[in-house]
Amino acid sequence: MIRHKLVGNAMQMLVTELSPGEEVYGVAGKFLWKTSNVGMETRFSTKEKHEAKGFLDQAIGTAIEIGKRKIVGESLAFIHFTPRNDDGLVSFAQMIPGEIKTLELDGSKEIFVQSEGLLAAESTVDFDVALTKRISAGVFGGEGLILERFSDKGSLFLGSCGNFVELNPADYGGTIHLDTGCLVAFEDSIDYDIEFIGGLDQQGIKNVLFGGEGIFFATLRGNGRVWIQSMNITSLSRTIIKKGGQSSAEDRTDFGGFLKGL
Repeated sequence: MIRHKLVGNAMQMLVTELSPGEEVYGVAGKFLWKTSNVGMETRFSTKEKHEAKGFLDQAIGTAIEIGKRKIVGESLAFIHFTPRNDDGLVSFAQMIPGEIKTLELDGSKEIFVQSEGLLAAESTVDFDVALTKRISAGVFGGEGLILERFSDKGSLFLGSCGNFVELNPADYGGTIHLDTGCLVAFEDSIDYDIEFIGGLDQQGIKNVLFGGEGIFFATLRGNGRVWIQSMNITSLSRTIIKKGGQSSAEDRTDFGGFLKGL
């Protein structure tokens, strides 16, 4: 377990405290600051491979690791941080306003995470990719056919857009429906699929044309933890773009600026 603290509320910062022998890896672009005794190294995998390999085997292995990162839409490499001689601090922050969630993996479960959900992880946590169980979830889910899969033991830090909300479908009759852009992560005991909103009747057509929530929603079934974010980043970006082209109250009332321009 990595010692850490979360700073802030709406736009949180993660500060990890590492002792010699401990290591965390993060995603390019989310590193914020560190103490000078912490070294950093760019790698294409989350764990060192110590077995002897020829040049061709190493090249193929590196290409596979890069491919994994590419297909989930993340940066091509991980940045690993290790302290030298004494304890050190490493800080990470998101590129969007939101909370940070800490999950402590004990090796009994795997965690599936949507693209860009990872902030940082202890080096003992293994990263891999996994196909969604159903083709429809990948084709229509809006997040791609591939999920990030984290396993083994250690601290895992995830980021959200807005606030984190934890749910268990078992508490709501065994099934919950979500906006596809609000799902962040879920345990391996959860079945994940994408379903069409409504049928081909009048009400179904209304949902599609005028509901404003897209054509599909995510369906999660089973007994296990599901983490969602209170804000859809796609909707947020659209709102910013839409509002960015509108004049503000200052634009409409700044007569001094208008007269100065004349």
